[in-house]
Amino acid sequence: MTSFLSTFVNKIDKKGRVSVPAPFRASLAAEIFSGVIAYPSLIDPAIDVFGRSTLEELNRRRLHKNMDDGDFEKALLGHGDPIIDTIMALSHELPFDGQGRIILPQTLIDAANLVSEAVFVGRGNRIQVWNPENFISHQNDAVSALREKLKGGIA
Repeated sequence: MTSFLSTFVNKIDKKGRVSVPAPFRASLAAEIFSGVIAYPSLIDPAIDVFGRSTLEELNRRRLHKNMDDGDFEKALLGHGDPIIDTIMALSHELPFDGQGRIILPQTLIDAANLVSEAVFVGRGNRIQVWNPENFISHQNDAVSALREKLKGGIA
């Protein structure tokens, strides 16, 4: 299974091109598709990104769940899981160019409020792409909340 770790900041050029960090590209090297799948996060003001195999796994789970439920029509038509259906509808296949860059569609740029830089954040099985200021605020809030929770558990 692919794991994405660490945080990187890269510039976005005027054409919407941004370099995917080399460690993330290396983690994706075994993928069939030389690029990433990206969609506006359903939770955060960011872009969720993963490899093609993760998309195939989501589709496989939906198919098997419907088949296990005996609902062959849903299995064949691909309906029945609103989260997966939404992810599939919002997703973009973004191929790497020769320099490891992707071109971000305007819908994704707008979803993450990106301007001239993007923060790539490893989230284990996926990557998130954030506006730098939004990510710093989000991360500070998350660390503060976690510290409070840990202090409460220790006392």
